[in-house]
Amino acid sequence: MTLSVGAPVVDGIPYLRAGRDDLRAEVAGLLAAGETDRARVLLLADADDWWTEPPPPPDQLARVPAARTLREAMDLLGMGRVADYFAHRWSDPTHLAGLALLQAHWPGRRPVVDVACGVGAHLRELSRRGVTDLLGVDVVWAKLWLARRFVCPAARYVCADLTAAPPLDVGSPAYVACHDAFYFLLDKPAAAAAMRALAGDGGTVVVGHAHVADPHGQPLTPEGYAEVLGTDLLYDDDELTRSLLEGRPPRPAAAADLHASEAVALVAGDPLGPAPADLGAPLPPLVPNPLYRDGVLTWPNERYAAEYGPRSSYLPPRWPDPLPADAARRRLLVDLPEAW
Repeated sequence: MTLSVGAPVVDGIPYLRAGRDDLRAEVAGLLAAGETDRARVLLLADADDWWTEPPPPPDQLARVPAARTLREAMDLLGMGRVADYFAHRWSDPTHLAGLALLQAHWPGRRPVVDVACGVGAHLRELSRRGVTDLLGVDVVWAKLWLARRFVCPAARYVCADLTAAPPLDVGSPAYVACHDAFYFLLDKPAAAAAMRALAGDGGTVVVGHAHVADPHGQPLTPEGYAEVLGTDLLYDDDELTRSLLEGRPPRPAAAADLHASEAVALVAGDPLGPAPADLGAPLPPLVPNPLYRDGVLTWPNERYAAEYGPRSSYLPPRWPDPLPADAARRRLLVDLPEAW
């Protein structure tokens, strides 16, 4: 991987986030002085620009490397509601929609770049199913650290902005995806151009769960997304979730028919073919979904319940006994990371 000269690298993750020149210089200085632990604390404190909570104190962040689980590390990082989102990603409807998109448009042996990859849930799914050339890109270094440590250590990671990333030496044609984040990007035409450039000639660009009606982020209309990405291959997000649960291919829809959708997905470039295996069935070992406490479906917080509860009817209010034959497909049983 080719990176800018002097890019500081801590725990194998280069830090090249735009607009953070002073922080990058401070981290580089600490590394030159052999102060890796202090450099890591500075990077762990760096958050999204929209995040309003103050970072935890340095002594708390210094304890993150000793965390034994993903949840413990996120608690030390003070990730709050975002931690709930990542901890229960494995059964939420947007994740299932992303898996359905992968199912219908599988990268095969192509290199994969996951933009705004978060803690690497999709990268983990790809890795466990045999995809070996994986790169995760995100602006939050702490999320990449969590991904590398707890979720998908097989991938490479770079902390950088999509539109200001250094050359990444990604093979071409590539499969470039951005799930549940494209609507947050301010300059969507520039982001789409950067994704197409990464994908290269004959490559594939996939955008999953792009908000249309949801007020979070800066959503576009379905036609707006289609124009920016240069494609007419779109899906309704709920249709993707249902298709995975029902074990069938998702049905595309015209942009004009998606105005009532909460979110849409799009595929540009080479659409490729379906996955050789069923992504609707999580891989073993499987464990009971931790959303069930004392046999009752319990959402981690009110915001999560409001966002995902109405679209998670595949999870019954109470733990069924006996379990239905499709318990894994419905994510009553889930494939959590080993150190969840």
